[in-house]
Amino acid sequence: MNVAVYSRKILKHEVPFFKTFFKQIEDLHWKPIIEANFYQQLKSQIGLKDGYETFDSFTDFLTGIDLAISIGGDGTFLKCVSYVRSSGVPILGINTGRLGFLADTNTSEITRTLERISKQDYAFQERSLIRVETEENIFGDHNLALNELAVHKKDTASMITVEAYLGGKYLNSYWADGLLVGTPTGSTAYSLSCGGPIISPGCAVHFLTPIAAHNLNVRPVVVPDHIPITLKAVGRDRNFLLTLDSLSKPVKNGTEITLYKSDFMINVVKFSENDFFKTIREKMLWGIDQRNE
Repeated sequence: MNVAVYSRKILKHEVPFFKTFFKQIEDLHWKPIIEANFYQQLKSQIGLKDGYETFDSFTDFLTGIDLAISIGGDGTFLKCVSYVRSSGVPILGINTGRLGFLADTNTSEITRTLERISKQDYAFQERSLIRVETEENIFGDHNLALNELAVHKKDTASMITVEAYLGGKYLNSYWADGLLVGTPTGSTAYSLSCGGPIISPGCAVHFLTPIAAHNLNVRPVVVPDHIPITLKAVGRDRNFLLTLDSLSKPVKNGTEITLYKSDFMINVVKFSENDFFKTIREKMLWGIDQRNE
C-alpha cells in the first residue's frame, strides 16, 4: 500500500514517535511517500535515509496513493486536505496537538491504529467542502475550504458591513468585525468561538456566523448547502481579508464572493468507537458535571 505522510514540524519530544511510526510502516511493508519539506526535517532530525518518494502538489495524488496520513493538529489536517482534494484518497488524522476535532487517533495509539488500517477495520466519513469564486479568481486552484471562509476587516479597528445573499435573494447586512460561512466540519472551528451552532458532519447545510456583530439581534443562520451564497464586503478600508481555512488573501472593497458546495467530498478515516458526539463530549468536557457520574 502506498501511504502519503504529511506533517508540518517535528518537535523534540516527538522524535521517538516518528521513529516508531516509520519503523512500523516498514514492518507492514507499506511504501511511504513523504511531503517534500517534511522529508527534509525527517532526514535531519530522526536520520531517515535517502531514497523515499516525495510529493509537493495535489496532482501527485491523482494516481498511485492509497491513504494519506496527517500527523499534527487540525491545521495540519486542513493542509493535507489541500493536497488530497478530489483524488478520493482517504485521510487518517493522528493528533499531536491540544484539541483536534478532525484527527481520529493520537500518537499513543499509533501501533494499534496502523494494525487496524492494515486489517481494514475502519470506515470512511464523508466531509463536504466549500468552493469559492471571485471575479479575479484570487485563490486560483486553491479555492476550497473544509472548515470555512472568513471575511475580515484588515487594516483598522472599524467594523465592516458584509451583505449576504442566498440564491440571489437578500438575506442580511452584517455590521461586524467579519462573517464566517462554513461547512458542518467548520462548525467546531472558528465559528464555535463566535457562538455558532455545532453541526453533525452528515448534515447537508452551510452556516453563516457573524464575528462580533454590532447588532445583538443578529444570530448565526443555518441554510441548505445546495443554495449558492454571495457576499460583498464594504467599509472604510480599501481592502479586506478573505481567508479559506488557513490561506488568506486581500480583496478589494466591494468584491463579490460566491460560495458553492464542492462537487466532491473528502473521505476521513473513522473508527467505530469514535463517533462525532463522543468526540464532542470528550473535547468540550461535557461529561465533567458530577451529576453525570
